[in-house]
Amino acid sequence: MPKLTIYNIDGKETGSMDLPESFGEKVNQDVIHQAVVMYQANERQGNADTKIRSEVSGGNKKPFRQKGTGRARQGSSRSPLMRHGGIVFGPHPRDFSYVVPKKVRLSALREALKTKINGDLLCCVDVMAVKSAKTKDFVAILKNLKVGSKKVLALFDDCAKEVTLASRNVPRLNLVKPMEVNALDVLKNNKVVVTRAAMEKILKRLQ
Repeated sequence: MPKLTIYNIDGKETGSMDLPESFGEKVNQDVIHQAVVMYQANERQGNADTKIRSEVSGGNKKPFRQKGTGRARQGSSRSPLMRHGGIVFGPHPRDFSYVVPKKVRLSALREALKTKINGDLLCCVDVMAVKSAKTKDFVAILKNLKVGSKKVLALFDDCAKEVTLASRNVPRLNLVKPMEVNALDVLKNNKVVVTRAAMEKILKRLQ
């Protein structure tokens, strides 16, 4: 059965916790791809907009006479063929979001966590606590866990107010609730720091 090593805030090993058998299997890249593409599509604003010939400014008169100029005949100065005319088949505001099944999203989260565990990029802490609400105390804990200068995803469950205050000014640290984390959150950060209670909640969510 796969095991996850647990450390204290001083960076010393204090024990381990059992992981489901699925964490010992090969990582399924396909399910990760499905979920990540969905999350990225849902983040797109879709605000790009171009003007068609009825929206561009200017009159709609015939730019020059029909015959005798040697030029191709034109009926409107706002034609897409004319300078400053309308745009043909240009982008317009749209919604890019879509949904994949919940089981796929949870499977992608499990596979993303597996990639971090296999790469020794996930650190599980028994309890996250700081002596005061000072940022330097929290940074010292990250250095003890050897994740000080990395882009870090923090998953803390019911942490004290001091932890929240001390961590909010740490650069490159993203604090996400365990019940809201997804595969994209895990993958776009270099390292993951999770408390034991939060990891147990995530494992229960993945069942």
